[in-house]
Amino acid sequence: MELLPLNHPVPCDFCSSNVKLLENRFSLQQSKFFHCGKRKISSSATKSFFSQRKSHQPSYEINNLNEKEGNKLLSILEGLDNQNSIMTGDGTCNYHVVDGNLRLKKVPKIDQTEKIVIPTLPNDSNGNHGSQISSCYWEWKPKFSVHYEKSGTKNISAPAVLFLPGFGVGAFHYEKQLKDLGRDYRVWAVDFLGQGMSLPSEDPAPCTHNTNSEEPLTRWGFGNESEPWASELVYSVDLWRDQVQHFVEQVIGEPVYVVGNSLGGFVAMYFAACNPQLVKGVTLLNATPFWGFLPNPIRSPGWSRVFPWAGTFPLPLSVRRLTELIWRKISEPSNIKEILKQVYADHSTKVDKVFSRIIEIVQHPAAAASFASIMFAPRGQLSFQEALSMCQLQNVPICLMYGKDDPWVRPIWGRKVKHQLPQAPYYEISPAGHCPHDEVPEVVNYLLRGWINSLESEGSVSLPLLEEPELSEKIFSRELEYIREEGTQKSVRVRYFGSKISSWDQLVSSLTSGAAKLLFNGR
Repeated sequence: MELLPLNHPVPCDFCSSNVKLLENRFSLQQSKFFHCGKRKISSSATKSFFSQRKSHQPSYEINNLNEKEGNKLLSILEGLDNQNSIMTGDGTCNYHVVDGNLRLKKVPKIDQTEKIVIPTLPNDSNGNHGSQISSCYWEWKPKFSVHYEKSGTKNISAPAVLFLPGFGVGAFHYEKQLKDLGRDYRVWAVDFLGQGMSLPSEDPAPCTHNTNSEEPLTRWGFGNESEPWASELVYSVDLWRDQVQHFVEQVIGEPVYVVGNSLGGFVAMYFAACNPQLVKGVTLLNATPFWGFLPNPIRSPGWSRVFPWAGTFPLPLSVRRLTELIWRKISEPSNIKEILKQVYADHSTKVDKVFSRIIEIVQHPAAAASFASIMFAPRGQLSFQEALSMCQLQNVPICLMYGKDDPWVRPIWGRKVKHQLPQAPYYEISPAGHCPHDEVPEVVNYLLRGWINSLESEGSVSLPLLEEPELSEKIFSRELEYIREEGTQKSVRVRYFGSKISSWDQLVSSLTSGAAKLLFNGR
């Protein structure tokens, strides 16, 4: 085994297929601990606790390890002395360093990373084309035409599931969910007004002073007077919350499971908090925890009057100029490709369809003005945390699925939600970035199916990966394996955080799992 530098945290969970150190000779009585002075490091993920105690066992000599780096590790773990140990059984998972090599003793079975084979997506190569997707339009209000896609409509008695997209994309981003989950449920994905294919079909603010010009304006919304139907139009989270509410009431016609990614996650929480009677459960996929910069006019009427413009049409002249500069940059194909590289952790993921659809959107004449309205729209009447609290009070079931390698909504945000809602199942997926539903759809669909089935059965069907009841309170990992559409095999690590895990446990678990990954990748 290679040397593990002490500037990396010491792992307490390991992949059972790689670890050859789990031998009987490393029993509880035989093993020694790595000491630094009188401090001993020990860990147990199977008991949902990490504790650091005083030890009077003799120190073990460690060669080729930098003392300064060792002290860094100890400072990271300093607070362990003051933590209360949560004992749920006997035995511990201890580790020590011998000649620069990390070793384990007595690792209980449930902490070993088991491998689970999950189904692949339906595709042409395996003869299963999946559920057929239909593209539709819904006239919400005059001139407010909302695009949506649906699938699985023949499953009359099946639960209804609604997907809400992130900023800059649309229903097309959930194609892999509609094709797959449409085989079991009735599924919808909707484009928010001002995005995707829900952009206006007419200019909301045409130019009336250039009537003699033979060339029409290339960008809509840059005129000097708004149309009557767009006089109060602002592409805000309040508008999208109302849009989702009326869509569920008028198009779906019954309570739904709502799934939201990024901005869609924020809107899903906001909608559920305000309309719990229409929601059977909410799944957050790397939900953004905030949206909007300007104060809400209802919540802060005084502050809102300070800002002369808040996303309405027409755009002021200064905003038009600023929008032109920014839009010219962000709408360039090369910049769009660069953004996709950032949000997808696995660069082998095919994003050609997503890229082409985004290009199609940014070329729409109303796209630039819509972007400006979104950016200057006021915040919602509820913050993300307030929406979470309201859902908690109203017993709205919530499930968290976060891509661990997201460069924008870092895992800490998902864990903050978990801390606020300790009973909510939290699955952390790696490798996966900001859009796990598109990057690892097999995993997200597998977890989503299991969660919905568990709720529909009122708990008689266990949650995904929780076949053993005692696991529901712990931190543990599983490797999910599947065959990708192109025929290659892929393995994804899913880490589950249980209901009795403290913030400290989450922090230490993150540190130790990161070190375990580094250690075994180097073997």
